[in-house]
Amino acid sequence: MPAARVLIDGPSELVFDYAIPEGLPVVAGCRVRIPLRNKTSQGTVLDIVEPPADLGFALRPLHSLSDPEPLITPNLLKAGRWIADYYGCSIESVIRALLPEAVRTEENSAKVRKTVVLHKDPDPEVLAKITKRAPKQAAILALLNHAADKKIPLADLGEGASASVKSLVKQELVLLVEEEVRRDPEADGIEEILPDSPLPLNDEQEVALEVILESIQAETKPPILLYGVTGSGKTEVYLQAARRTLDLGKTVLVLVPEISLTPQTVRRFRSRFADIQDQVAVLHSNLSQGERFDEWHRIRKGKARIVIGARSAVFAPLPDLGLILVDEEHENSYKQDQIPRYHGRDVAVLRASLEGCTIVLGSATPSLESFQNTIEGKYKLVRLMKRADGQSLPLIRILDMRLESKKHKGGMAILSDRLRTALEQRIAKNEQSILFLNRRGFARSLQCPSCGHACMCPHCSVALTYHREDERLMCHICGHQAVVPRKCPECRDPAIALQGFGTQKVEEVLAKVLPKAKIARIDADAMRKKNALRDLLNAFQARKIDVLVGTQMIAKGLHFPNVTLVGILNADIGLHVPDFRAGERTFQLMTQVAGRAGRGDLEGEVIVQTFTPHSPSIQFARHHDFDGFAEQELEFRRQFEFPPFAHCAVLTSRSTHERRAEFTLQTLHRRLSEDLPPGISLGEPLPSPLVRSHGQFRFQLMLRCAKARVLTRHVQQVLQKTTLPEDVTVVFDMDAWSFT
Repeated sequence: MPAARVLIDGPSELVFDYAIPEGLPVVAGCRVRIPLRNKTSQGTVLDIVEPPADLGFALRPLHSLSDPEPLITPNLLKAGRWIADYYGCSIESVIRALLPEAVRTEENSAKVRKTVVLHKDPDPEVLAKITKRAPKQAAILALLNHAADKKIPLADLGEGASASVKSLVKQELVLLVEEEVRRDPEADGIEEILPDSPLPLNDEQEVALEVILESIQAETKPPILLYGVTGSGKTEVYLQAARRTLDLGKTVLVLVPEISLTPQTVRRFRSRFADIQDQVAVLHSNLSQGERFDEWHRIRKGKARIVIGARSAVFAPLPDLGLILVDEEHENSYKQDQIPRYHGRDVAVLRASLEGCTIVLGSATPSLESFQNTIEGKYKLVRLMKRADGQSLPLIRILDMRLESKKHKGGMAILSDRLRTALEQRIAKNEQSILFLNRRGFARSLQCPSCGHACMCPHCSVALTYHREDERLMCHICGHQAVVPRKCPECRDPAIALQGFGTQKVEEVLAKVLPKAKIARIDADAMRKKNALRDLLNAFQARKIDVLVGTQMIAKGLHFPNVTLVGILNADIGLHVPDFRAGERTFQLMTQVAGRAGRGDLEGEVIVQTFTPHSPSIQFARHHDFDGFAEQELEFRRQFEFPPFAHCAVLTSRSTHERRAEFTLQTLHRRLSEDLPPGISLGEPLPSPLVRSHGQFRFQLMLRCAKARVLTRHVQQVLQKTTLPEDVTVVFDMDAWSFT
């Protein structure tokens, strides 16, 4: 008799077999209630197995099903097992990703409200008696007669209406029913969604759409990399491909890097599919538990046919999946930084293969991993090299800030003379500008010129950033805050001074240089309130703001036709860090930010301020030359066996005790080097670039191998045989994207 192999809820990762009672329709992916010791627990059925014939004891039976239908589809369960094996994590952690907490726990349920429904119209004689005897009941009947669908929520009838409704129920004139109410994440949105129509496509867009549609109908569906320059109309291709997919009776999944950074993508899909707006669902981490519960179950039941979401939405339980769209596929925010450390883009490719559906990876700056896959023939490459509006790409000017510093006698210049003049010209023409600086706060640090002391975070090995609005020193790693000292804590010199600058300082300088301009700032500090980002972007769209200052939150997914100038204030941030992807990220960020300019009828200009003007990343970005950059960078990666020519993993040990963290990693390094499988390159255990974070010391070593599973399994075997000290945590990150 078959048994159910059940993963018990909780952090312990217990898996037990249970007998299946007669007639209970249990399949893999079901949620079940099971006996565990002397209490009832819940779990997820991983598989249906045949217990050994010589077991020697009877299996305890399952109690019941938590839900009549399996919550995890067979394909999602396959994807979950692949993630656990590939990324070297527990299946329990993957199940938690597949089934959000809002769905797993029985604390959440559908929201219901009592609704009064008109059952039958009373005779005129009866109505006259009611009007005379009970005017409240007559008023309720009148409201129901004029209401849409002849029903009104009980709460809308006001206090004291319950008694009147009960009387009408007794008279069989109305019914009191319970209706399920959707907790709509967009319900508090103040903007009205206006429907729009498909735009005419140029020749390149027509070809791209045709390739996608052919793939949807074909039996073999290799992933499609849609490489389109900024403003080339990739989103319009997405929209029209999605419409054709829906027409075939299939569903669509749209992944975006971060839902808060791409409000225009959500708005455009809602506008285009305004006729079926109730079939568009949004999944992201900012949803309340109730909203996530409702959206997830709407998706599972087929009520939502389009799902737009961030990384975790790749697990949306869409039936009949026909198309997956991954926008800005190069973004590192698709990589999960908590267990399970999966990459959303790669899991989307896997899911498309399991579901037999088409997947489109779109970007103006594709990741070198995806681009190399097109060179090897694994992916199909489609190019959009012209802007959809016919405009040329913006002219990019490089300013050497070393020369600018000499003009200011060695001081740090925030705005070059050329950029300031360009801003004044745009304001005079009633055009808009964007200034990009990927550093928030007012000043990078507070340092004493006498003794050199810098105010450091007591928990992390970074300097505290000064925030003028809060009059605080803050750590951008752990969030620690400190009072700004009046004198140097070491030598008591009152000349302690601010070093460097952030977006707050830029905003203040602009207010002095451009006193008549309307200036706004977008960063994590300014966007703390709910809907603050959406409201500010709407104001910028309405041309109520002249200059927008921001971090990478303004670098992608934004379309403002009146923006003709983009200034990149310090292109060197992120370029000189110990990460082999530093050059690629700088090229991508510069290209994406530059692409915000000249998207309308007016030509765009980009001014890049840098201290390393001859960097290949900056020069290739200047000429909009992705192919040239990719050719040079791929050759460098090939020579040093870095991705995409090998898989790169990082093993990190961390502890509040520095020596224990270091010794643990040295021990693991020694054991990993024993019986090392051929093809694995094992680095040396070294302090992390960010050696201390959140009060813990961190050490790491890098491993590389052409075959990911060989590397993962070797590391997991060593970890399973190693007993770690209680206060030491070891983390394995396959296909790592962060090396700090």
